Amino acid sequence: MKNAANALLNRVEFPVLLAGLVIAAGLWGFEELMEIARATTPHAFDTEILLAFRQAGRPDSPIGPLWLQGAMRDITSLGSGSVLVLIVTAVIVYLLLIRRPATALFIFVAVAGLRKAGIDRPRPELVSHLVNETTLSFPSGHAMLSAVTYLTLGALAARFLPGRTTKIYVLSLAVLTTLLVGISRIYLGVHWPSDVLAGWCAGFVWAMLCWLAARAWQRWRGQRLNGDSETGD
Repeated sequence: MKNAANALLNRVEFPVLLAGLVIAAGLWGFEELMEIARATTPHAFDTEILLAFRQAGRPDSPIGPLWLQGAMRDITSLGSGSVLVLIVTAVIVYLLLIRRPATALFIFVAVAGLRKAGIDRPRPELVSHLVNETTLSFPSGHAMLSAVTYLTLGALAARFLPGRTTKIYVLSLAVLTTLLVGISRIYLGVHWPSDVLAGWCAGFVWAMLCWLAARAWQRWRGQRLNGDSETGD
């Protein structure tokens, strides 16, 4: 049994194993966060973090200088539906112009295939809201969709870039943007921290599933092309 497990681990590449671990951790985390969201009273975890972004004893006053509020509104817009649609549309049109329809279809399915299935959880009333929101609170759509969009585009761009340093830079930038969008939702007071964490979990899981599917399809296609070439010879 041990030998069989070792043989299986030797056959599985590290990126695939890492993606599997991210998926498993994301699913587990989302399930745990759903239990927090269903609770009748806010969890201490949520309230403590949310209040940490407010001045002591003043839940209507966020920490930091006035310009930080404007900056957070700008950052949170990077996860809005209109901005993400604009970015994805621009990328898809570009891919079609350079005759990469399969990649364009993959981007469309990866981003459009995930929908927010929320729980009837109200927005936080513990602090003031710095932007207006009317949808359900759990999970954070901004955190979830930004994770899917930026991680998918980052992984795609990294494949065409030379050198490990540039690849790491692009992927790190995608992760950083995703994290900043989620943090901005908490700072603005429109989401509980557990909402944002759940959005990240769902987004990372979906992005990893899409990456694995694209990887498997590319390898199958490469094997098929090689097989056709050998048959033609």
